[in-house]
Amino acid sequence: MHIGELARRTGVSARMLRYYEHEGLLNPKRTDSGYRDYGSDEVDAAQRIRVLSAAGLKISSIRLLLPCVLGKKPVFHPCAQARALLCGEVEKLDVQLRELSETREIVAKLLNAVDSNETLPL
Repeated sequence: MHIGELARRTGVSARMLRYYEHEGLLNPKRTDSGYRDYGSDEVDAAQRIRVLSAAGLKISSIRLLLPCVLGKKPVFHPCAQARALLCGEVEKLDVQLRELSETREIVAKLLNAVDSNETLPL
C-alpha cells in the first residue's frame, strides 16, 4: 500500500510517517520505481508509535520500546533498558503532576479571593 493509504488506516499523517521512516521506526519496502510499499507490519508499527507518542514519549524512547511490543495483539516484553527508561518517564510525570497540583492550588486560592472579594499576598 502507498503512504496515503497507510495514513488513512492509522490516523498518522503522511508527513509523520516519512519522519518515522527517517528516524528508523518504519522500514517500508520499495517498489522497482522507488515508491514506498507499506504492509501490515508497518500498519501495526505506525499504530503502536502513535499510541506511544500520545503517551508523551519521545522518538528516542519509542525507538527503544517499539521492539519490545510483539505480536498482532501487542504484548509488551520489556528488557532492563526499557524498564530504566520507563522509570525515568514515570519520575518526570510525577514532577509534572506535583507542579501542576501546586499551580492548581494557587489558581484556586486566587479564585476564592475573587469570589470573596479579599486580597492575598503573592
